[in-house]
Amino acid sequence: MEKILVSACLVGDKVNYKGQSNYVNDIKLLNEQYDLVPFCPEVEGGLKIPRLPNEIKRDEVFRQDGKNVTREFEIGAEKALRLCKYLGIKKAVLKEASPSCGTHEIHDGNFEGRKIKGMGITARLLAKNGIEVYSEKEISSLLKKDPE
Repeated sequence: MEKILVSACLVGDKVNYKGQSNYVNDIKLLNEQYDLVPFCPEVEGGLKIPRLPNEIKRDEVFRQDGKNVTREFEIGAEKALRLCKYLGIKKAVLKEASPSCGTHEIHDGNFEGRKIKGMGITARLLAKNGIEVYSEKEISSLLKKDPE
């Protein structure tokens, strides 16, 4: 069965910045057709659970208190890419709007809840290296009509 990288929060792991999950029901359907490989680049990059919110501004990641945490995000992204290469993973389903995993949009960097077009640090690195990235809203596009 084809392996697919999935943001760990989407499968129910309590790893988001609030220490909660972002579970989506479509994960059950995805799991019927793919071998899911849950991964949280923020935790793997050394960030704690829970943690202050983080947002991207001018290609750097800042914590809500102003601390630059770009390196931690880069470490997590690099680990995600290494895992994909090692396991032969060609696709990833990532949490939209996350500073790591956003595939189409991210928060604007002002911590006011506004979103802008853009990609998170991990999503960008994976895409740059040929991994197809999808948001949790696009799971249905990955499902085969007649699973083998």
